[in-house]
Order: sequence, then structure tokens, then C-alpha cells
Amino acid sequence: MVYISPSILSADLLALKEQVLAAEQGADFIHIDVMDGHFVPNLTFGANMVKALKSFTSIPLDVHLMIEKPELSIAQYIEAGADIVTVHQEACTHLHRTLQTIKQLGAKAGVSLNPATPVSTLEHVMDVVDLILIMTVNPGFGGQTFIQSGLEKIKQAKQLIVKTGRSILLEVDGGITSQTAPLVVAAGADTLVAGNAIFAQKDIPKAIQLIRDSII
Repeated sequence: MVYISPSILSADLLALKEQVLAAEQGADFIHIDVMDGHFVPNLTFGANMVKALKSFTSIPLDVHLMIEKPELSIAQYIEAGADIVTVHQEACTHLHRTLQTIKQLGAKAGVSLNPATPVSTLEHVMDVVDLILIMTVNPGFGGQTFIQSGLEKIKQAKQLIVKTGRSILLEVDGGITSQTAPLVVAAGADTLVAGNAIFAQKDIPKAIQLIRDSII
């Protein structure tokens, strides 16, 4: 089973509700990229966006916090309706504690790695993590080119997951299209974040199906 999580970073905000409801026809999650202009060079959404989406969609909300000191904001995103909260390893001084807090507040706990961060940094949080997100672009902007070296990191993360015997999602974000999706799934990924390949297309359900068809 491969899950697809369309990223609203590429959506038309003037038609956001319409586009998200269209994505519901084929998506498993809705991905929300939260950026603070400090951890990454862009400023996007906050907890109010999560709350707004929760008011009209029943699909689980996959919230990716690309922000400094995420532990200070976790509670408000979960209160707003986040079902999965993913923080960056690079942004957390106390990563294990932060992941525990997410779980204690009732959400699934995810951890993301930037392209230059080794998978080995997650070895000691595998007992609490519910999702690992491998970035295959440098975070901060949509529409970037897929970084091929990410495939080896996906394989390494998959090996870590298998060793635990736990059910941990392995998500990939960055440059995911019908061309790159088969590569990351073959490497071990089971959850795909796609922005431009879905929301920048005229027929959103068809765009999702195109990605699904590419990995069969």
C-alpha cells in the first residue's frame, strides 16, 4: 500500500477548498508545509490553516513543521486538527522529548531529515517515531528538482524501520512525479508527498491517479 499526500504548498489559495475536495477523491492525507522564514527561507501557513482545512475535509492532515523550536508550537497545531506532526531533526535540540510530546498530545509523531543529514541520527528515536520523512529537495520552496542521492537514504531508513519490527511510515517529499515515484517506492518509501505534480494540474484526481499508476 502506497499513500499519497498532496501538498497544499502548490495549491491555488483562492480555490483551496475546491482543490482539496478534489484531492480527496484519490489522496490519503493532505500535506501542510509550515515554514517560518527562519529555518527555511520562506513563510507559509500556520495553525489557522490547519483549523480551516479540518473544518471541511475528513482526510488526515499531515503537518510538516519546517520551523525553529517546533516544541513551542506543537500543541496549537494538534489542537487545530493535525493528525500527523512532523518536526525536523535539525531543528530539535531534544528530539526524543519532542516526539514523545507529539504522541502524548494525541497525534502521530514524524521526524524529517534534510538532504545533508544522515539517517543514522534517527537510531535512538526509532522507539517513538511513527513516520520518517526523507527530503529529496532542500526544504523551503516547491517545484524543485529531485535529488538522486536521496534514494540511498530511503533505503537506509527502510532498513532502520525493518529492524524495529514496528509499523513506521516512510515518507518522501521533493520532486515527486510519475517519473520519480517508482524510484522512491522501489527504494522502500510507502508515502509520497507531491505538490506541483498534483495541484498544478488541471485535473487533480487524474494527477493523483497518474502517480498511483506509475508505481503499480
